[in-house]
Parts: sequence; C-alpha cells; structure tokens
Amino acid sequence: MNEQGMSQNGWIESPEHNADGNSLSALDVKTTDLFPGVTVRKDLVNKVKGNALVPSYVLEFLLSAYATNTDQASIESGVDRVRAILANNYVHREEANLIQSKIREKGSHRIIDRVQVVLNDKTDLYEATFSNLGISQVIVDPSLVKAYPKLLVTGIWCMCQIGYAYSGDPREVPWQLLQLKPVQMSRDDCENYMQQRSQFTDSEWIDLLMQSIGFNPDLFSDRAKLLHLVRMVPFVERNYNLVELGPKGTGKSHIYSEFSPHGMLISGGEVTVAKLFVNNSNGRLGLVGYWDTVAFDEFAGKAKKAGRDLVDIMKNYMANKSFSRGVETFQGEASMAFVGNTSHNVPYMLKNSDLFEELPKQYHDPAFLDRIHFYLPGWEFEQIRSEMFTSGFGFVVDYLAEILHNLRDADYSDRFEKHFELSSTLSTRDKDGIKKTFSGLMKLIYPDGKATPEQMEPLLRCAIEGRKRVKDQLCRIDSTMEEVEFTYKRVSDGEVVAVQTLEELDYPQLYWRGRVAENSEDKGEAEASVADDAVAIEGNEGEAGASENAGALPVARHQEAVMLTPVERLAAKADGKQWELVENQRGITYYKLFGPYLAGAKKIVVEDAYVRKPYQLRNLAEFLEMLLRCKNTDEDVAVHLVTGHNEPEFVDAQLNGLNELASTFSQLGVNLTYEFRDTLHDRSITSDTGWEILPGRGLDIFQKFVDGDWLNPLLRHQQLRRVKECKVTYRRISEK
Repeated sequence: MNEQGMSQNGWIESPEHNADGNSLSALDVKTTDLFPGVTVRKDLVNKVKGNALVPSYVLEFLLSAYATNTDQASIESGVDRVRAILANNYVHREEANLIQSKIREKGSHRIIDRVQVVLNDKTDLYEATFSNLGISQVIVDPSLVKAYPKLLVTGIWCMCQIGYAYSGDPREVPWQLLQLKPVQMSRDDCENYMQQRSQFTDSEWIDLLMQSIGFNPDLFSDRAKLLHLVRMVPFVERNYNLVELGPKGTGKSHIYSEFSPHGMLISGGEVTVAKLFVNNSNGRLGLVGYWDTVAFDEFAGKAKKAGRDLVDIMKNYMANKSFSRGVETFQGEASMAFVGNTSHNVPYMLKNSDLFEELPKQYHDPAFLDRIHFYLPGWEFEQIRSEMFTSGFGFVVDYLAEILHNLRDADYSDRFEKHFELSSTLSTRDKDGIKKTFSGLMKLIYPDGKATPEQMEPLLRCAIEGRKRVKDQLCRIDSTMEEVEFTYKRVSDGEVVAVQTLEELDYPQLYWRGRVAENSEDKGEAEASVADDAVAIEGNEGEAGASENAGALPVARHQEAVMLTPVERLAAKADGKQWELVENQRGITYYKLFGPYLAGAKKIVVEDAYVRKPYQLRNLAEFLEMLLRCKNTDEDVAVHLVTGHNEPEFVDAQLNGLNELASTFSQLGVNLTYEFRDTLHDRSITSDTGWEILPGRGLDIFQKFVDGDWLNPLLRHQQLRRVKECKVTYRRISEK
C-alpha cells in the first residue's frame, strides 16, 4: 500500500521524519515509529477543514502524508500545503461544470473526488464514476482495480489526474483517467496492525485508541476510557445493539458521524421502514444492507413517534439479524446505536420512573429494550471541553475504521469461557449481550484474541454491567420480567463475583425502589443530600461540646444509662470491614472512610509517598479538615506526614504548601509535622486509637476534576466526586 507521504508534485512518497522529537510523548514516538504513514497529529484537522465538505478521514490521510514531521515549522508548512491542495484540487459539487471546463481548456487537471468503479460486462471494461465532478464511464486500467480493490466495493477518495480528448465520436467518452492515487485506505492492513499491537502495553494501546478518536487520555480515568471504547464496539461487532442516554454535550453522536466511512448517522432519530430496511416499491435495500453501523441521533424524546410496523420490524431484526417485507426475507449485519439526551438526573429517574424514561412511547417497550446488548451510561461522560482534545498522534481514522471493519469477521465471544462461568440464571439474551460486548472489547484491545484471565476479567465485568443496566430497568417496566443474578465464577479459585452498576452503588434505596440493597447497611446514606455529609466545622465543634440534651445520646449499658459524646459515637462505627471502591462511584468521603477510625485520636502518622503536587496538597488539606470533625474541640491532635520529595519541579511548591498547612491548622488544634523519605512506597494511616488504615491509593482516591473553579461544587463536596478503583483495609495494630 503506497500511503506514506506526498512529493512536491502531489504524488505519494515516503515521508521525511524530523529528528527533533523532544515535544512528543513516549507513546507518540512509538506510534509514529511503528505505524509510519497511517498516523496524524489529531489537532490539525480543524485547522485545515474550512468549508470543504471532504470527510475528516480524508483530511487526516492528507495530513498524515504532509504533516508527519514533529517540529512546528514543518507541521505548519505541511498544513499550508494541505490547505492549498484542498483549495486547488477538491471538487465542490456546485463547481463541477467549472472544473470540467478547466480540464477541457488545460487538457488535464488534478482533482480530489470519490471514485467508484464497476465492470461493464458488455464492453469488458472497468468504468469509473466521479461523485462530485459528475462524470462517469471513464475507462480504468485493470491494474488500478487490482491494486485498490475497494474501488469496486464502496468507492474511495482519490487524487486523480483527469484528461480530456474529444475524438468526434459521440459513442466515446472524452474523459481520461491519467493517474490515480488513493487518499484514504485502499486495502487491508490487519496483519501488520496485529503484529505491531504486541509492541504496546495494554495501557499504551488504550491510550493510542483514545488519541485516535481525538481525546487526551491523561484526562480520563481507566473506566472512562473503557466506556469510550464501548462506543466503538458497533463498528467492530456485527448486529450489536447499543443505547446511550445522557446529558447534552458529551459527544454521544460524534463518533458515529466522523469516525468511520462505514457508519451512518440518522439525525433526528426518525426514519421510515423503506429507508432503513427495504423499499417494497422497487425492492431496494435500505441502510442496514449497506452500512456497518446505523446510529439514531436525538433518539430520545417522548413526543417523537414511530410506526408500529417500524418498531416490529426493528425488534425482529435486532433479535434475528433478519427482516422481511412481503414474501422475501433479508439478512443484515448492521449494528444499531441509539443515542439521546436525558432531561433529568439519575436519582430523579430512579425515583420517579426508569433510566429509559426519555424514549418515545413506541420504543419504551420491554420486547424492544430486551434486545439491547449494552446501556452506556451517558451521565458518566464529562461535557466536552477544549482541553480534553489531544494534540498527540493517533491512527488516521479511516485506517482504524478499515481494520475494525475487517475484524467484524472474527468472533471472540467465547474466549473467556475457559476461565469464567456466567450465572446459570441469566437468560439467553442476557448472555448474548454480555458475550457480544466482551467480543467487541477484545477486538479493540486484544485484536489477535489472545489475553490472560487477568486481562479479560475487566472486560467481562464491563460487559455484564452494561447488560445488567438494561435488565434491571426492564424489571421496573415489566413486573413479569424475572430477575436474574449478574454474577460470574472464576474457574481458578471458584469465587463467585457479583457485578453491580454504579447507580446501584450510588443510590441503593432509589435503585431498588424501597428494597434495601444487600450491601447497604446504612439506610438512605447513599441518597443523602449534600448538607447531610457536609456538616460545617463550626456546627460539629459545637456538637462536640454541647450539653446532654443537645448532643449526647443515652445508651443502656449494664443496666445503666451512660452518655456518649459525638466523637465516641463516631468511633463506635469502626467495624474493621474492608471498603472496595468501584471506579467512578460517588458518595465516598474521607469522613466515611477514615472518620470512625481516627475519632478521638491524639497522634496520627500518615505515610504517603505522593503528597507533592498541588492537587495532592489539596487532598492533605481536606484530610486535616476532616480531622476537625473527628476530635474534641478542647483537645489537639498531632499529625506526622511521611512523603516523597524527589520531583524537582514541585519541590518549592511542596515545601511552601506544607508549611502553610502546618501554620493554618495549628491554630485549629491540628498540629502538622512532616519528613521526607524518597524510598517510601507503601501507604498507611496509623492512629493511637489502635487502628491502622491501608488505603490502596493513599489520599489520592478521587478522579481528576476542574479544581481551579470555585464555582464547581466538586471542589467543596467530596461526595459529589467520582472515585478511583481501590481498596481500603482496616486492622487493629495489635494484629500486625
């Protein structure tokens, strides 16, 4: 495949790499080295697009040819050349006659257009049609068809030299194809793609995929990255049915409109049977017969209407991969994605209706919804901000889209069965949904289908959770729907693992409609208001010194009424149970995690190697604020921090921050001291209350958020933030 770069005359040749790679990340360097000619710096597309209607994947291909170098001067030069090519060679439909005239007057002219080739069996010649230029029956050399077979299938965008030679014979076409070079993928590269995948770690590969769809992976959690990849599953898995509902502005429809030439986005969400499946008047197949993915944008909206016949034929297609109108039955491979906006937040929907509440009445049907393989929680995606886009290198999207198109032939749905067993209570549709999602994620992350049980398990959990979200809502909508156990068993140790959705963890009382969730012992705690878990320091201090009537609680002990102070009541909650925080879970605070074990402490030692950067110092400040709620107002508590000090760019800020915290909190009865130990790795919190806490991530349990904006409530209320996956273990010091 000749897809390396372009020479000064506009034809493709090998790019020249600049040695100055200082500004590139290690991932960018590896990507450009291992995938030359099919990568591009992702922030350049919008700079050159202008008013050209050329697809983004064509622009990325041109940029990968001209703007491959890494120094700024070469990139700017390459961008200018791509702009010039579009201005001089791209054919706008409304200018077709003008370009035809220019070709006639000059004898030949170079154009960029979409070329489709067919074999004329009457003349035994290959003939090309040019979409925007509006000419057809142009003779094509068989060698070009052999070199670029996609010309015969879907057609491809090409840079062509078109000549004009009128012979006087009206039966002859005067247009001549003098030269042709594709400006998008023209053949399969799966073998090389899989071979080079082995050079990347799992995290590097996922980050590369994130950069390829335009996002900066550093700003997303592992769970957020995985959910973004689920959006791509319809392109790599046949007959996959996905729903994503969530707030506006989270990029739900972007990937279906710009990512792949094999995807079709239907705006407005309303479509006819004839357009989608088959037109009875002429027998012509609809969209599902020609596209890998058909996405319905703005699908939500209770006022929208759909014919009963459309819903019925969709249900049959989504279940059986076939559809019929009249006497003939057709097969289809297109996946379907339904995306739309929600009007209410998650707790409102759980309290008053269900998570499908925004769908039109005709689609708010258990039989239709049961055919959905995965419900993607759109509310977990952040609203798109400019800083979230990457300036790093990723695959040219057409290259990646073509790889995924060819991977649709593979089936990895059974790869986990040697290592994990799904619950026998799951229905056939439950298992199908789980297996198809798992297969799609495997193709994206492990395209050769080879992965260890440890690598497979997160993908399986994600697949189970997405189907569980569908089934749990179906049980709300249809009381006859039988509940099942969304669990799996590890073959290696026989352990049965239950999978929960984040909504179930965040709002157990609402999720189960009054039924107490098995893992919720604190009734209503997960749905408490902000004020419930954000008691003012002044109020807590007042409570600690209040009279019996105001703050003390009578408790019968040995037939005597004794009074517990608020600090003693808090300490009584320390039960030593391990906390397992689920990634992106909400409702977690330092007070809940640490408060009962540190209540009434006089001495606390915090060992955490990473209290260096500004946000880590903020975490420490919030930890010290929490201690104000855990001590008696007339007592002091000494906190000694042991941390690292070997990042030169943060040394001064770290010292200044620690000194400022020590000065501020000493006036409030929390005396901070610190020492540096660069060999420190473990994280622990030890207290003279007799408890040792082992937080897997130390104080750094929260996902990144915009913390420079004081208007952001996440800055002030920890329970509104999402957390990172980790464990917090408690043990009595005497047990060490």
